[in-house]
Amino acid sequence: MTTSANGRRRPPTIHDVAREAGVSRGTVSRFLNGGHYVSPAARRAVEAAIRKTGYVVNRHARSLSTGRSDSVAFLLTEPQEKFFEDPNFNVLLRGCTERLAQHDIPLLLMLAASDDDRRRLTRYITSGHVDGVLLVSSHSGDPVAAELRDAGIPLVACGKPLGLGSKVSYVAAADRDGAQEMVRHLLAGGRRRIGMITGPLDTPGGTDRLAGYRDVLAEAGLPYDPALVVEGDYRRTGGEQAARRLLAQAPDIDAVFVASDLMAAGVVNALHQSGRSVPDDIAVGGFDDSAAATAVTPALTTMRQPYDRISAEMVRMLLAQIAGEDTAGVILPTELVVRDSA
Repeated sequence: MTTSANGRRRPPTIHDVAREAGVSRGTVSRFLNGGHYVSPAARRAVEAAIRKTGYVVNRHARSLSTGRSDSVAFLLTEPQEKFFEDPNFNVLLRGCTERLAQHDIPLLLMLAASDDDRRRLTRYITSGHVDGVLLVSSHSGDPVAAELRDAGIPLVACGKPLGLGSKVSYVAAADRDGAQEMVRHLLAGGRRRIGMITGPLDTPGGTDRLAGYRDVLAEAGLPYDPALVVEGDYRRTGGEQAARRLLAQAPDIDAVFVASDLMAAGVVNALHQSGRSVPDDIAVGGFDDSAAATAVTPALTTMRQPYDRISAEMVRMLLAQIAGEDTAGVILPTELVVRDSA
């Protein structure tokens, strides 16, 4: 803080930074707007002056001069309670927030649970209040991705949006490959009557993990039996309900591949309530390696999604788009984590 002529303390300005750094105001301005044509020595001097003076960028003034908001939206098209229940969303949000903080860019969390929410937030985004969007959990038929793309908003999705092909940039885990590896692991453990609880089949993870399950059954010469497959909703209670339906349809299963750890925790609970032992009677494999995997007894064997890399890649690609570059899709490998449930 400095003191004005009337004795009041005022926040430091760009002029104070320039005077402290021994450079021109224009040099400080160029540094704050991307560092173009600023020498390394001047950059170091300005950085030191900003630290010493405590200068904070006036984002509103800068947005007027650059036409950018210097903020990014994290848009989740799911009900609010699902955001707080599913640990994967919080891991992604934290990772994206930390990566953007390295660029001094705040992240705005937006939850769109209904059609009205989606329309309102789409209007807000396309009005220029954010520079780009990190889209999470887009369902088939959800118009948000297409509307933002058509409006020219920089956009990166977590998971490949169904029905949009290569029209939207995305970062995804190798869902199909991961599902294949899990089912092969269950087969290697001597299991032959393997059921599956899928994710929602209007999401890329739901369809790709089911496809991986079917791939390995065919590879092993085992018939695909629809009675062994129940659709879930990525919730713990949904996992419990799906497990009860699966047991009613196929009481002789000896293993179950569950498309998320949160659902798998519910499956384990339902199996215990039915008198089955895990893994002696029925082995259970999950997907994600989230906090839910080790919060249940026995701890879950699961497929680890590289959430740190996913969030880093999403941010990298979005910033590249904001800078005017084209980006495509990125698929990252999963990893089998063997614990006690299978």
